Amino acid sequence: MSEKDKRSLPDVEVGTAADMDEVMRKYDRESATRIWEGRPKLLVSVVMALFSVYCIWLTLRCNWDMPIRLSSFLGLIIVMGYLTYPARKNHVRPNSMPWYDFVLMFLGAGSFFYYCVNYMTLAKLLTSAAKINPFVEGSVPNAWFYIILGIVGIACLAELCRRCVGLPILCVAGVLLVYTFASGQNLARVVYTLFYGTSGVMATPIQVCAKFIAVFIIFGAFLERTGISNFFIDLANSLAGSTSGGPAKVAVISSALCGMVSGSSVGNTVTTGSVTIPMMKRTGYQGEFAGAVEAAASTGGQIMPPIMGAAAFLMAEFMDTTYPDVAVKAILPALLYFTGIFIAVHLEARRLDLKGIPRDQLPRFGNLVKSIYLLLPLVVLVWMASTNVRTLQFSASIAIVLAILVSLPHLFAGSRAQHAEGAAVHFVKDTGSMILGSLEAGGRSCITVAVACSVAGIVSGCITVTGLASKLINGVINISNMIPFPTLSLFIALFLTMLCCIVLGMGVPTTANYCIMASTCAPILIQLGIGKIPAHFFVFYFGIVADITPPVALAAYAGSAIAKSDPMKTGVNATKLAIAAFIVPYIFAYSPAMLFVDNPGVLQVAQIVISALLGIFGVAAALNGYLFRPIPRWMRLALVVAGLAMMVPGSATDVVGLVALAAVVLYQKSMVKREAAGA
Repeated sequence: MSEKDKRSLPDVEVGTAADMDEVMRKYDRESATRIWEGRPKLLVSVVMALFSVYCIWLTLRCNWDMPIRLSSFLGLIIVMGYLTYPARKNHVRPNSMPWYDFVLMFLGAGSFFYYCVNYMTLAKLLTSAAKINPFVEGSVPNAWFYIILGIVGIACLAELCRRCVGLPILCVAGVLLVYTFASGQNLARVVYTLFYGTSGVMATPIQVCAKFIAVFIIFGAFLERTGISNFFIDLANSLAGSTSGGPAKVAVISSALCGMVSGSSVGNTVTTGSVTIPMMKRTGYQGEFAGAVEAAASTGGQIMPPIMGAAAFLMAEFMDTTYPDVAVKAILPALLYFTGIFIAVHLEARRLDLKGIPRDQLPRFGNLVKSIYLLLPLVVLVWMASTNVRTLQFSASIAIVLAILVSLPHLFAGSRAQHAEGAAVHFVKDTGSMILGSLEAGGRSCITVAVACSVAGIVSGCITVTGLASKLINGVINISNMIPFPTLSLFIALFLTMLCCIVLGMGVPTTANYCIMASTCAPILIQLGIGKIPAHFFVFYFGIVADITPPVALAAYAGSAIAKSDPMKTGVNATKLAIAAFIVPYIFAYSPAMLFVDNPGVLQVAQIVISALLGIFGVAAALNGYLFRPIPRWMRLALVVAGLAMMVPGSATDVVGLVALAAVVLYQKSMVKREAAGA
């Protein structure tokens, strides 16, 4: 954005960086970090940066056995985790780390590093022992030592999870551990499964994290430093800022775009919300609505391809498909989600008669075109990944190099503007500082994701060793079979699964959230006859919306803190705005063609999308209570019925819904004309 454009933006009350940090520390555990200054800060920064370099090398050139790679990866994660996260949020004195944190760090990292260094010896011992319980007496020498080693490693990992991820996922893992022991499993078998085997800490989630997610997180850190987030916000302002209730529409568009890079609903809410929420309030939106718009849109960023909060790579692994295939299948549901929010925002603006921002106070599109090169890393990444030119890891590495290159013009301009003499020297220093800062930020961001994935592996391991998944499946099937009508029976099963996903997903990061859903809830739907792809998308969506569903709606609460509004009302409004997220999964569960499953025809997909859009419009209008004029309660009920009818698969229900929707719209319009004529 040019200086002239910056000066012309409306004067809004944007919180200071300290205010935003405080919000993040309160609602996002990833931001409650230690304070390092001076040489200790430099040392920690170098450790983080070297870890990022190690991750890139690990994914591109390393040919170690998987257990060696994963144990070394987790050992380093524990070191960085305890250097970053204090035991409590108020333990933030500069350059302070209590002795017990050093003990936990050395014990936890030492457990994984011992496994890494002695893997070949351990592998021979464990494979030669009994398969049911390798630690039975006499099978493995000093079995007690290996059991204690595993317990220490898991315990230190769990404590780090409490610090940087939170209690919800630990509560799930803890309950399942109790259930595992109660089901008759002994300590030795549980430790072997969760620490040494491939069904626990080192299960699929952490494998995907070390192989794919880490390097994409590092890419995201570089991409953010190119200024692409500001570019997205300016672009959204240029496109929609001048329309009715423009700032709210800007929030929807910018959060959708920024969400492709961000892997956190709360982080996305605070980053873009610090700009958009004050603008929405100045336009005339209530604080509860402004915070809800940003929270709903930011949460939707996690389902927005191509990155999808890094969950796309896990989904590809769990669904036995490719990453480009997952990104393509996610397009239509994501567009329907954001269209639903956009419609609700527009109706609210019409109800309040809100205007947009004058065009002369908005960034000029022509100036933004000059910065279009900032999209090059993202475009190249998507192209290379979708065409299978190279591996995903190699594609991300190329994208990192491009992100550095596209940031150079901005860095050079800044160096030349601030330093009349020696601009070249300062440019080199600024470039080095940017690269080091990006590597450091990428390494730090990997901590929470890796810890969450490893604990999600514990959840998965407990479910596997106890056979709990089959029991859950049988329970849901038995309840749904009590309904004599097949369609209604399936709906009940989907509804119960939805509730499970929302409860299990409360306060859990995106990647770990999906891991839990894929292990516990997706098999239920698959057993009921839902295809693997629709089943996994269904549980992923409902796990994500837990971030805006009260009572644990962290994204909504973060938005309310910025908007200075009531948290619970903000959460309720966010749920209403994101109504599409509660409806669209049912549509593709019944009509997988929306996900391009089984190569549907163009007309079939078009019919599903159009009917879904009209249905979402009807439900959104009913919830808002305004179309061309206030809608009576009986008419709002008719709109809900019409909207839901259009979302039920089948031409007959589409026709019924369309007729009812058209009747309400025409009646509303005729009433407006009568009132205008009478006036």
